[in-house]
Amino acid sequence: MPAPVSIVIPALDAAGDLPLCLESLMPGLEAGLIREVILVDGGSGDATVRIAEAAGAEVIASLPGRAAQLRAGAAAARGEWLLFLHADTALSRDWPERAAAHMAARPGKAAAFTLKFRSDARAARWLEARANRRARWMGLPYGDQGLLISRALYEEVDGYPEAPLMEDVMIVRALGKARIVILDAEARTSAAKYERDGWRRRAWSNAVLLMRFLMGAKPEALAKRYR
Repeated sequence: MPAPVSIVIPALDAAGDLPLCLESLMPGLEAGLIREVILVDGGSGDATVRIAEAAGAEVIASLPGRAAQLRAGAAAARGEWLLFLHADTALSRDWPERAAAHMAARPGKAAAFTLKFRSDARAARWLEARANRRARWMGLPYGDQGLLISRALYEEVDGYPEAPLMEDVMIVRALGKARIVILDAEARTSAAKYERDGWRRRAWSNAVLLMRFLMGAKPEALAKRYR
C-alpha cells in the first residue's frame, strides 16, 4: 500500500528557510508516512528550486500567490492525505507519531500543529500562546501551523479558495471548529517578519486584517494592505 501523505509546500524565494523545512520531514519518511513531497514554486529567483530537487522533491511551477500554489499542489498530489506546509516552517521530530495517530483515529477531521516561533524573544512566547488559544478555542489556526487533511475532506469543502489573502482562514472556516484538531507536535515557523516589523505591531496588524475579514471585508481589498 502506498504511503498515505502527500506534502505540499508553496514557495517563493524560500532558499533561506527551505532546507530546515525539508529536513524536518525526514522522520515522516523514516516512518513510511510520506508518499511524495511537492514543492509548488511561484517563480523564485533564488536557489529554491535547486534545493527542492536536490532533496528529491517534485517541483511544479505555478502562478504566484499562495492560494494558487496550494491548489496546484493539491491537484498534483496522489496521497489519500494532504499536508500543506509553509516553506519557512519546520515540524518537530514527533510529528509523524502525532499525524499517524490522528489519521487512524479521526479520519473525518483535519489537524494543525501547535505554533512555535524560532525566536528567543519573550514576545514570541506571548504571541505563540495567543495564537494557540485562538486555534483551540475558535478553530482558527494560522496557515503557519500546517494543515493535515484527508483528500475526501479537502474535496468536500472545495479545497483552498482562489483568493489573494485569507485562504488559510477561509478553508478552516469551511471545515468548522468541530472538524479541526490541534496536535501537540510543533510547527516551528520563522519569526523574520515579526522581528523586522516589531512583534506587537505585526501581531496587531494581522489581528486587524482578520477582524476586518470576519466582518465582511473582501480578501482583494485586504491584500492591498498586507505586506
